[in-house]
Parts: sequence; C-alpha cells; structure tokens
Amino acid sequence: MEAIIEAKGIEKSFGKLKVLKGIDLSVCRSEVLSIMGASGAGKTTLLQILGTLSAPDAGTLTIDGIDVLKLNSRLLSAFRNTKVGFVFQFHHLLPEFTAVENIMIPALIAGKSSKEARAEAESLLDELGLSERSGHKPSELSGGEQQRVAIARALVNHPAVIFADEPSGNLDSVTKQELHSLFFKLRDTHGQTFVIVTHDPGLASQCDRSLFMRDGLFVDGGEQPGI
Repeated sequence: MEAIIEAKGIEKSFGKLKVLKGIDLSVCRSEVLSIMGASGAGKTTLLQILGTLSAPDAGTLTIDGIDVLKLNSRLLSAFRNTKVGFVFQFHHLLPEFTAVENIMIPALIAGKSSKEARAEAESLLDELGLSERSGHKPSELSGGEQQRVAIARALVNHPAVIFADEPSGNLDSVTKQELHSLFFKLRDTHGQTFVIVTHDPGLASQCDRSLFMRDGLFVDGGEQPGI
C-alpha cells in the first residue's frame, strides 16, 4: 500500500535529555495506527514532529509526498492547515463560537468563502449526528459532542492525516467507545488516515497496527505484545 508518512532517523533532544533516538516510521494511506507506551516514552514528542508542530534535530519526514522539513514557515503553516488535522485530549474549541463556527475556522483560514466553509461544516455536523447542535457553544455540549466537533474541525479541509493525542482520555466508557468507532467509520467512508497516541489498550486492539514506544524508540519490532 502507498505510504502517506515516511519518517526516518527522527531524533529530538531537550537540553541533555534525548527524547527520540532515531525513529523510523512508515504509515500507509487509510491506515489507523496507534502508538502506545508509558509516560515519558516520547509518544507526544513524536506526534508533534509528525504533525509539523515541532522540528526534529535530525532525520527526514515526508507527508503525502512533500518533504515538510524543507518548507519555510509560511509554506509549512499552509501545509499544516490543509494537509494535517489534530484532535487532542482537551477539545480546544473556542468558547465564544458555536459548533459550526468552530468547524469553519480552518476552512476560512485556508481561503474558502464563508458560504463554502459553512456548507462543509454543516455537512460534517450532519455526518457526525450533530446537526441539531450546530448553533450551540462548547459549554452547551457534552464531552463526547465536544470531541466530535473537534474531529469535524480536523476534517473540514480534507487533510491527508489526522493526528490524535489521547482523544478519548476524558470520556466515559460508553462515549469513548462511540468515539473509537467513529475513527474507523471515517476511515471507511473518507479513506482517512489516523495516527493516534493512546494509553487505551481497547482502542489499540481495534487499530490496523499498534506500535509501542520505550525510551525514545519503538520496541519489540514495533508491535506491542498481545495486540
């Protein structure tokens, strides 16, 4: 299958602490990949580098055929807005805007008209079962609804990859399972690629592949035993 992410020799240090020690990773298009490991293993640092939020000290990174480490800051910002989506443990929705307005923001930044951005946002809200909540602000939504709005916001520019960092970490068990099922539905309907950092073995076991990190490297050939 076609690789949508190719990372080789990724290293990252903070002061004298070497957090990533030469990571190699290939992710296929439409793959749902989970990355597990104890706190401090380097999972979030790797996710930030793959998502172009942070630059590595060494290594190469190609996403959707583009050598992102060679982009200047302006081109990198444009790439990040159109080719990459993010879902975090805390939804990071803007409290003063409604659900539909929060979803529209990345599309407006990408240069779409207000009419086009709203149409895209409303279509996603309908797909995610939130049409009746489009005019509600985040404080008026449940935790699961907030995360679905955050996922819609990540999807609005049809990104190549969505990176998710503990996306269900704050949800109850039922809502968590609903969110996990949504990732696979979006993969099946949109061909969406997901790279998910998680501590949840249930989510990892559902993924196409689960990698396990320890001390800045993938271990056991990358696959966590028992998954």
